[in-house]
Amino acid sequence: MELRESLDAAMSAHLTALAVFACLFGAALFGMRIRAWLPDHHLNTEAKDSVRVAMATVATMAALVLGLLVASTKGTYDAERNETTQLASRIIYLDRVLAMYGPETGAARSELRQATAGMIDRMWPEEKKSAVLEPNDKWSEALPRAIYSLAPGDDVQRALKAQAARMVDDLGQMRWLLYEQAETSVSRAMLLVVVLWLGILFLSIGLFAPPNGTVIIALMLSAVSVSGAIYLILELDLPYGGMISISSHPMRLALSHLGQ
Repeated sequence: MELRESLDAAMSAHLTALAVFACLFGAALFGMRIRAWLPDHHLNTEAKDSVRVAMATVATMAALVLGLLVASTKGTYDAERNETTQLASRIIYLDRVLAMYGPETGAARSELRQATAGMIDRMWPEEKKSAVLEPNDKWSEALPRAIYSLAPGDDVQRALKAQAARMVDDLGQMRWLLYEQAETSVSRAMLLVVVLWLGILFLSIGLFAPPNGTVIIALMLSAVSVSGAIYLILELDLPYGGMISISSHPMRLALSHLGQ
């Protein structure tokens, strides 16, 4: 079910961008259609200048909000990518700490490897058909229990056990943080308002544009560019799925080092 939801979200980004393109280009063509119905005094120079000044305000607001959405989703994407890299490095270090403790940690290291493999499957559902960012019981139960049950025989082992216990707690918290951050960070209401502003802008452009092939192609390319920006926002909002996905290489590299 989680995998299906992730794929549905990725498909939703494509469909939303396509719908935005259809709305904007359709608004421009509708403006050209309205042009034929209006009397000449509605299309004179004074009317064009007035509409141009009004639409400049709309275009400025749309550009600012669109840029804010891109910056917000890019910031969230970069933060989750850094957290994934940190998570991979801490997993490797935890395995090294357990290895220094001694052969008694064999069960704990095995649990760590299984938990990491399960996490990779869940974070990148396109690579493995599994749930997406669903909490793994091994991180919250089996792995901590395996570490807490260690019986240190000297001060060195006691220090290593305490360090491993702190690290597994931190890893569990980071795991839950990634799970909570799987929710969308894009304000749908803000995105809808931006599309409405852009639709008004394209309508006004089509209203005063001559209905020839060159203008229609230019308007179509403009609509493609804007819908591409919307698509980029929605894709960045899916850091572990879609076309712009965080690489699984750090986690897989960490997995390859576990148990050695």
